Amino acid sequence: MTARNFLYRGSPLGVIAVGVLAVSVSFSGAGPAANAEESKCPEGNAGLSLPNGFCATIFADDVGHARQMAVGRDGTLYVNTWSGVYYNNDTPPPAGFLLALKDTKGAGKADAVARFGETPAQGGKGGTGIWLYKNYVYAEINDRIVRFELKDGELPAVDAKSETVLSGMPLTGDHPMHPFTIDNDGKLFVSMGSATNACEVKNRMPHSAGNAPCTELETRAGVWLYDANKLGQVFSSKERYASGIRNPEGFDFDAAGRLYVTQHGRDQLRENWPELYTVQQGFDLPAEEVMILKQGANYGWPECYYDPVQKKLVQAPEYGGDGGKKVGTCAEKEPPVATFPAHWAPNDLKIYKGQQFPEGYRGGAFIAFHGSWNRAPGPQQGYNVVFQPFADGKTSGDFIVFADGFAGKYKEPGRAAHRPSGLAVAPDGALFISDDKAGRIWRVTYVGDPNAKGIEAAPPVQQAKASPDALPPEGIHPDAGKPLTPPPGATAAEVEEGRKVFHGEIAGATCAGCHGADGIGTPVGPDLASGKWLWGDGSLKSITETIANGVEEPKAHPGAMPPMGGVQLSDSELGAVSAYVWAIGHQKR
Repeated sequence: MTARNFLYRGSPLGVIAVGVLAVSVSFSGAGPAANAEESKCPEGNAGLSLPNGFCATIFADDVGHARQMAVGRDGTLYVNTWSGVYYNNDTPPPAGFLLALKDTKGAGKADAVARFGETPAQGGKGGTGIWLYKNYVYAEINDRIVRFELKDGELPAVDAKSETVLSGMPLTGDHPMHPFTIDNDGKLFVSMGSATNACEVKNRMPHSAGNAPCTELETRAGVWLYDANKLGQVFSSKERYASGIRNPEGFDFDAAGRLYVTQHGRDQLRENWPELYTVQQGFDLPAEEVMILKQGANYGWPECYYDPVQKKLVQAPEYGGDGGKKVGTCAEKEPPVATFPAHWAPNDLKIYKGQQFPEGYRGGAFIAFHGSWNRAPGPQQGYNVVFQPFADGKTSGDFIVFADGFAGKYKEPGRAAHRPSGLAVAPDGALFISDDKAGRIWRVTYVGDPNAKGIEAAPPVQQAKASPDALPPEGIHPDAGKPLTPPPGATAAEVEEGRKVFHGEIAGATCAGCHGADGIGTPVGPDLASGKWLWGDGSLKSITETIANGVEEPKAHPGAMPPMGGVQLSDSELGAVSAYVWAIGHQKR
């Protein structure tokens, strides 16, 4: 059985994800030997599940919301960290958002740490993209890409001075991050993620048509080309290199110079077009994609999305699509070279050019999947690192789950312990994996059979679904377990019915996808249990009106809310879920 056959089974309704998302299968020859390799791993793989022969250690911890990384020739790991609404506006570190981490003792842990770059007091908010070129580290900070000169044998000083390479990048909308890459000639390829889900007239609202033409494409949803050797460049539409990529995040070159890039696929097909898509199709469409970047190419967004069942780009409903039958202009768009399960969120990609791992990994891609939020009310997926074999610019086998267990007990954005975000391959062939939830960085090494040729998936990890009975990671409040107090005029039975609606047990509601189990909040939707009301006065009447009407333009979070969360609720179900939200918002915490 191949990994993909295990992960998916065809059905009349589409592709259904089943089971645990890893299976111990070897490809392309014998896999690494299973000779008590675990005894060679001093930290028990630091909570991760890895194939036999691999070990994980914690290289650094609690470094902030670690995004992407780059490794110098001397093994120094450079990390960009971020802040803001994606992290509930928590308190960032007082020093710079950039880190240089070095293991000077050969112990597999960073013992020399330097923070540098703009601080919060200087207006810095951090960023995602980071790359090394010549003797500089380049990093995204706010709306700019800046560079810092590096000196041999020294970590950057806390007050290291930067030079601005590019400024004026767009920061509005759903995808304000700007990952980038630089080739050997200094060509600087920069991501400009889309401001919207599908270029709708009303972003994420049911039955909203797409803007035609989508003028957003002039400045967003593509990759722009600049010169890494030139200072003082200013973003404009004329430097667009490739278009129609909704949210390009992971970049890397293979040995032949091909540039691979990941795309986060669109959301809410079922929620916004329930007459065209089943609940299951909402979970499984569209595929996440990896493309090979070509100058002038159009990869389809927003008019098209990739259907993994039909294995082709099809017309989006905002642009005349009929639920997957119509292809239209999508036949003219550039297709992906690899696809992955819907909503997993590929945040980074690195082609393995090292020599430490077995031969089967060389030339293939490791991809960090941040994890889904909008598979609700079904179980969320992703929160892992996969390996996709490539040869000559094409897939040469099915992908496997290489590393799992990051989320801990609950694969759900509000409760996950860790979320994979960035990848980097060190000169010695070790693989670094960053986490932007709790700020952990793992170092993965190979200690297995040196003659191994194949690849092997990580053993399965058992995880619970997001559950209203889940215990929060910060522990149990003294009032935990006490029944929720109903709002005036409502009953405990209505609150309980509302809890079931909220968590998708009734009416297929998707509330917990954005707001988390028990309404504790996620990077997409606010914490409803905090007692802070962004819309209205917290009364049952104002809560009911907000849910019924939706939120087209959120005040503090990136996720717009369709009326009734994108599902059809009866009057009693609307009243019940409103009562539940009132109850969790007025409880003592």
